[in-house]
Amino acid sequence: MSFFRADKDGLVITARVSPKASRTVIQGVMPTPEGQALKIAVTAPPDKGKANAAVTALLAKTFGVAKSSVTLMAGETDRRKTLRIVGDPAALAAIAQQWMKP
Repeated sequence: MSFFRADKDGLVITARVSPKASRTVIQGVMPTPEGQALKIAVTAPPDKGKANAAVTALLAKTFGVAKSSVTLMAGETDRRKTLRIVGDPAALAAIAQQWMKP
């Protein structure tokens, strides 16, 4: 199972977030008991939504969309998060494919 799925409005991404990291970066895809997840590290602490805001900003920059196009659907207080990115599904999926292992 992939870490993302396309729908008519864009992509839904499953992520595993590590707050208080040494740098903000997408580290690749990792296996989890529920399926694959995009591993994301952010320097922000998990305090009052700061880490969630950093994840949203990173995904917006990476996928070339506005921050308002990235929304947290589930996992506000959990490391495992589900996020929606609104935009052209084909273009967003092409960007997401770069982290898929061959």
